Amino acid sequence: MRESVIENHPSYHWVPAEGSMKFEGQDVIIFWIESAMKSFIDTIEEVSGNDAANVVMETAGFRMGHIVSDFFKEDCIKNVVNSFPDIYSGAGWCDLEIVDFSEEERTAVIRVRNSWEYKVNKLQGKQKMSTFLPGHFAGTLTGLFGQNTGFSIMKSQLEGAEYDEIHYYPSDEFPIQDIHHFTRLKEQEEINRLEQMVEERTETLTNLVKEISSPLIPVLEGILVMPFIGKYDEARADDLLNRTMKNLPDYHANFLILDVTGLDDDLDAYSISLLQNMTESSKLLGMKSAIVGISPQLSMKLIEAQVDMKGLNCFSTLKHAIHFALAEEGKQIIG
Repeated sequence: MRESVIENHPSYHWVPAEGSMKFEGQDVIIFWIESAMKSFIDTIEEVSGNDAANVVMETAGFRMGHIVSDFFKEDCIKNVVNSFPDIYSGAGWCDLEIVDFSEEERTAVIRVRNSWEYKVNKLQGKQKMSTFLPGHFAGTLTGLFGQNTGFSIMKSQLEGAEYDEIHYYPSDEFPIQDIHHFTRLKEQEEINRLEQMVEERTETLTNLVKEISSPLIPVLEGILVMPFIGKYDEARADDLLNRTMKNLPDYHANFLILDVTGLDDDLDAYSISLLQNMTESSKLLGMKSAIVGISPQLSMKLIEAQVDMKGLNCFSTLKHAIHFALAEEGKQIIG
C-alpha cells in the first residue's frame, strides 16, 4: 500500500490503493473545474434560476465555512487566519492573501486570485462574480469570531481587476436568513402571479358574461326579446339596465319581451328590481313590454315582493308574446 505526501503540505495525504485522499486529516475529493464543477453549478442555475442559485451558493458557502471554523477553534484566531493562504492554495481553491485583519474589530480584508469560482464564472461567460467563496470565508470568520460576519465585494477579476477583494465586518444579516427570506419572497411572488392570473381570468369571464348575458335579440321588425339568465347581483343588474337603455333606441323597436324562463326560482331583490326598472324604463322610451316564462314559484316571489303587475302583459310562452306584439301592431303571422 503506497502513501504519498505532497511536498510542503505534510497534512495532504494520498493513498491510491485505498482510493483515499486526505487534507488536514479529512477526506477530500478532486473535481475537474472546467467540466464537473461547471456542470454542477450550471445545473443548479438551470433548475432554480440565477437569482435563487446565487442565494443557494452563498448560503452553501457560508454553511461550509462555518463548519470549517469548528476545526480551528482550539487555536488562536490570528494564527488560523494567517494559515488561510497555505490551506486554500494547498487545496487548489485559490491564491489567497490576508491584506488586513482585526480580531478586536472583527474585520478582515481578503484578496483572492484565480479561484476555482472565478474560473467557472469565466467559463460561464458571467460579468459579475458569484458569492460562494465570499460567503464561505464569511461563514468561517463568523465561527471564529463568534459574531455574524457580512461582506462586501470591492474588486472583482471578472470585472477587470487583478484580484477579488472582499471586506468582512460584523453584520446582523447572513445568508441563512436570506435564503428563508428569498424563499418567502419567491412564494409571495408566485402567489401574486397566481392572484393576477385569477384577477385577469375573472375579468375576462365577467366581460364574457356581460356580452352573452341577456342580449337584445331582434326577432321580428319592431320586436325585441331579452332573455334573463341565472342570478343577478347589484353590479350585473345595473350593468344590464344601463347597457339596455343605451342600446334600445338603436333598434327602433316598439315592443320589448322579457323572457324570464332562465331565471333562478330563488328570485332575489336584484332580479325583481331589474324587472321593474326594465319595464318602467322601456315605457319612458315609448315602448310596450311583456314578460314570458313566469313559473309558479317565480309568480309567488313576485307577489311576495308586491311587484305591481298592473298593465304588464304576461304570457306563458314566447310564441304567445310575439303573436300579441304583432297584433298590437296590426300584424299577424300567416301560414
